[in-house]
Amino acid sequence: MPARMIATTHGRLAVDDRGGTGRPLLLIHGNSSCRRVFARQWDSRLRDLCRLITLDLPGHGESDDASAPARSYTRAGLADAVFETIASLGLERVVVLGWSLGGHIAIEMLTRAAGIEGLVIAGAPPVRRGGMAEGFLPSSHLASAGRRSLSPVEMTGFARAIFGEPVEPFLLHAIARADGRCRERLFQDARAGHLTDQRLTVESSPVPIAVINGAADPLINLDYIDGVAFRNLWSGRCHRLHAGHAPFWHASDACNALVARFLDDLRAGTAL
Repeated sequence: MPARMIATTHGRLAVDDRGGTGRPLLLIHGNSSCRRVFARQWDSRLRDLCRLITLDLPGHGESDDASAPARSYTRAGLADAVFETIASLGLERVVVLGWSLGGHIAIEMLTRAAGIEGLVIAGAPPVRRGGMAEGFLPSSHLASAGRRSLSPVEMTGFARAIFGEPVEPFLLHAIARADGRCRERLFQDARAGHLTDQRLTVESSPVPIAVINGAADPLINLDYIDGVAFRNLWSGRCHRLHAGHAPFWHASDACNALVARFLDDLRAGTAL
């Protein structure tokens, strides 16, 4: 599908938008990835239930690199780029599904909650300011997530960690293409303690939140996420699927079914 290029103050962003009258579901990819990771949502019955929208974040995929990295390559800056995209599409209400970095961006968006009807997060532990270590497991590959330059070996290892086997060629291409300044700046902000307290955000936000993780995620502390007192956790629990860090890909049928149920409950007003 050819991308639509949308102008934002963070650069032009590549967007796929099926259109239609269904509830908009915006999918946000992870660090050094691209919108193609959601191919198994595009090819599912979700297309019949909602208006699926995917985008490449600034510095990723077919989108422009940021002209002002210090402004754009932060969680707040990336969230702002997504909000500008939503406004350009003329959307007043939207459900957001965010994976990994995309999940953290989605939580960031809750601090400006107008128009966010519901949230689905995967592989994105809502950590306290200065408490990054609580939500993640020790992994040599986490260092790659914050480096400007990655060797081919580091790219392959990073791809395995975030996506699992087999290593998809399109993902290796996405990692190689990604603007390393974005990785670097995101982790500089984290180390400096400039991040929003995301645990406080989800524990105080009335917006319904569905949590879908892979039971074998090598990067995320699932027990930590289970212990977060979400104010409005859909179905009353965090879901674990037979997958790693990318359950929407390796357990796509189960993941899509959960997302469909969440959308149905939002429609019925029972997403509690």
